[in-house]
Amino acid sequence: MKTNIKTLLDTYYQEFSQPKYWQVDPIIVPAIFSDPLDIEIAGFFSAIIAWGKRENIVKAAKNLMQLMNYQPYKFITGNKKNWNSCESFVYRTFQPMDLFYFLDALRLIYFKYDSLNNFVKINYDKNRDLIDSIRAIRDIFLFVPHEQRSEKHIPNPDNNSACKRINLYFRWMVRTNKEGLDFGIWQNIPSSSLYIPLDLHVGMAARELGLLSRKQNDLKAVIELTYNLKQLDPFDPIKYDLALFGYNYYKNDVL
Repeated sequence: MKTNIKTLLDTYYQEFSQPKYWQVDPIIVPAIFSDPLDIEIAGFFSAIIAWGKRENIVKAAKNLMQLMNYQPYKFITGNKKNWNSCESFVYRTFQPMDLFYFLDALRLIYFKYDSLNNFVKINYDKNRDLIDSIRAIRDIFLFVPHEQRSEKHIPNPDNNSACKRINLYFRWMVRTNKEGLDFGIWQNIPSSSLYIPLDLHVGMAARELGLLSRKQNDLKAVIELTYNLKQLDPFDPIKYDLALFGYNYYKNDVL
């Protein structure tokens, strides 16, 4: 049975890892850039607002990059007076006050650690677990003054959150694949350490294939499904994110 599922998912991966399926997807926004620092910032915001219809996410993320003059690293680390250009940015419940809070937190990370990659890697190395890095991101964000309402946009694994958007972001930054879909710019973190970005589509497909027994799409389900995917490919288990998404893709084109 495991062999049959692996063959099926490998087939879906080969199909849905092709760029043609991702022309209207948040990953195309960080792909605008060539500098790794710009890529990781554009990717971070594109992933953080990744809920709803994909075309709306892409439109909002591109708008944000335009407001940053397509220089996100320079924008965050430069003169804060320039941030006024982003006062009009809104995407669903992600409001200007949330954006300015995120800019402040990222500015702190870049001034202290030079890159998000460095910050994530330092915390990953504690136990070789990216969940520790997610906790660290939340902790440093909470350190920055903010309105309590903004905390809902920061994943919290200690509340059993699936942390879908941040795991999606890590996939983009860490995975290297010949199709060029993911960026692979964080080469100091192995692909084997990634967790599945668990959403409605992936969860439905995984349960249908017998890869996930837990009914809730929470952190426990993420850990269970990631473990089972490692049985299919211990070195690059999260490539099956694309396969599971593809398996269930046409039922509902919403992230």
